[in-house]
Amino acid sequence: MREGIHAEARRAEALRATFSRNVFIPVTDLCRNACGYCSFRRDPDRASVISRSEALRLMERAQSAGCSEALFTMGDRPWEVRGNRLELLEYLIELCELALERGLLPHTNAGILTREELELLAPYNASMGLMLESTAHLKIHERSPGKRPEVRIRTISDAGELRIPFTTGILVGIGESPEDRMRSLEAIAELHRKYGHIQEVIIQPLDPKPGTESEGMQPPAMTEMVELVSIARRILPPEISIQVPPNLVDPVPLLRAGADDLGGISPVTPDWINPERRWPEIHELRGVMLVERLPVYPRYVKLGWYGSRTKDIVRQLADESGMRKAGAGFMSA
Repeated sequence: MREGIHAEARRAEALRATFSRNVFIPVTDLCRNACGYCSFRRDPDRASVISRSEALRLMERAQSAGCSEALFTMGDRPWEVRGNRLELLEYLIELCELALERGLLPHTNAGILTREELELLAPYNASMGLMLESTAHLKIHERSPGKRPEVRIRTISDAGELRIPFTTGILVGIGESPEDRMRSLEAIAELHRKYGHIQEVIIQPLDPKPGTESEGMQPPAMTEMVELVSIARRILPPEISIQVPPNLVDPVPLLRAGADDLGGISPVTPDWINPERRWPEIHELRGVMLVERLPVYPRYVKLGWYGSRTKDIVRQLADESGMRKAGAGFMSA
């Protein structure tokens, strides 16, 4: 009896964090940007597009592993490098359709998109995303036209006007000042106050990559990250979740500081942006009570702010609160 009481007390003390069980599908590593910290991008003569058969293989593994999210990523406006905009966009929509057929909810991070491109993709996505990174003009972005703050804010604003549940965030340690970080968070808060569509903000530390401009840079210290998460919690509206990546940083101190989400954790694929940083196993996150969500947050499930083609899957996977229903899997008609 006493042991049962102690176990209940330990559970009550546990930090709570939400997460999404996903499969990470890199559509193409072709990118018009040349950021000083990126090892995902490939030069045009080495870049590739994922094959349909490989994408299907990953989706089927994800389906077997109980995933609810298919995370599609690609370099920024790759069609401006090779000039095949319609083919790539049509292919991305096809991949989203294939994911939906397998009961997976697409969440697409496709870099800078025009309003027209967002409108094309929105019906097939439960949610979408684009990191703001910083409102400052930084040296590390000087060869990256898609990293201009005003361009990124325009895409986030267009998504808000279209009522697309949206993930954004800031990248910490890329040459910005503490004041820049606060201005970036304030810009995100203002976008949400205007449109109401920001579901989560990622506070992501720089992970210096060998062979890149960032190789000799120091990632932010844990004390900086803790302070920044605390500041973010004060600046951002309370309904916006704060996400920290558990493969890049110890999440426990950041959860204590105000973070409440760990993002996508994949039982199937690595983090293709940081492939050397493995996802933690769910059972490894001691002292954290994990609660599974969908890629679209409960607030937007209730509002119906998700792609029209995702409706049946959202309704089958979500419980009354909008979280992932225990033991839920999608059953096609």
